[in-house]
Formats: sequence, C-alpha cells, structure tokens
Amino acid sequence: MPLPKLKSDTGVAAPPAAAEAPYVLEEQVGHLLRRAHQRATALFLEVMDEIEITPTQYAALVKIADRGEISQNHLGRLIAMDPATSQGVIRRLEARGLITLRADPDDRRRTLLSLSAAGRRLLPAAIARGREITAGTLAPLDADERAVLLGLLKKLI
Repeated sequence: MPLPKLKSDTGVAAPPAAAEAPYVLEEQVGHLLRRAHQRATALFLEVMDEIEITPTQYAALVKIADRGEISQNHLGRLIAMDPATSQGVIRRLEARGLITLRADPDDRRRTLLSLSAAGRRLLPAAIARGREITAGTLAPLDADERAVLLGLLKKLI
C-alpha cells in the first residue's frame, strides 16, 4: 500500500520518493540537523563552561535583556520553550540570582521577568561567548555559505 502524500504547512504536496533511490541516513535532513545541533551544542558547552549556563538559559537571558521585562509565558513563546521547560529554566536563573520575578500588577496570574544586576553583569561576557560559538559552529563555511545557511534555517522555522 503506498504511503499518503505529505503536505507542508503551505498545502503543497511533497514530491513522491523515487522507489529505486536508496535511503541514505547521512543524506536525510533530520539526521544532518541533529548532527549540526550536536556540533553547536558541544561547542556551546565547551565555551560556556566557565559561565555554567545551558543553551536554553542563555536564550532566556538574552531575550529578557532584549525586552527589558517580559512575562514568563511570552518568553517561552519567543524562544520556543514549552511551559514545563520554561518553569525549570526560570527557576534555575532565579536561584542563581540572574533574573528577578514579580507579579504583574495588571494580572496577578502573570509573572514578569527582568535581569537582575548580576544578570546584567554576566550578559556581555555570555554574548561575547555566544558570538564565538556561532563563529566556531559556522567556521567550515565561507561568508556566503553562512548567509545562505542562516537564511534557509530561518525559512524552516
């Protein structure tokens, strides 16, 4: 029985797979993205070792800094964190004294997040290391290839 045609979020049917073409794992987008993610994560952990921060905590700190003050729910949406993960990340950042939390005066159910003084002190060094991680991850590519890759990845999300 043939597999149903998959539709992308644009409603366009995916092209049928050639029956005679062998399936090579190392040529599949999911596998390649996972391997690239592993490379970037390994580099992140190495470069951020001294700061002792995870990629998700880093993303949260940077986005909180961008916004000044942000609700926990909005932060989660901006950096693609589900509510359970968001709660854990926020709890750890608060425990380290890198962010402050306060109830939203307009909606007591919402928690507003902002960088603490310690978070503001840490951020410039963390961002400098973030730039180093990006450069190291993309090092095998020339400038044009980097631009193309980043553009294509943005299209995928």
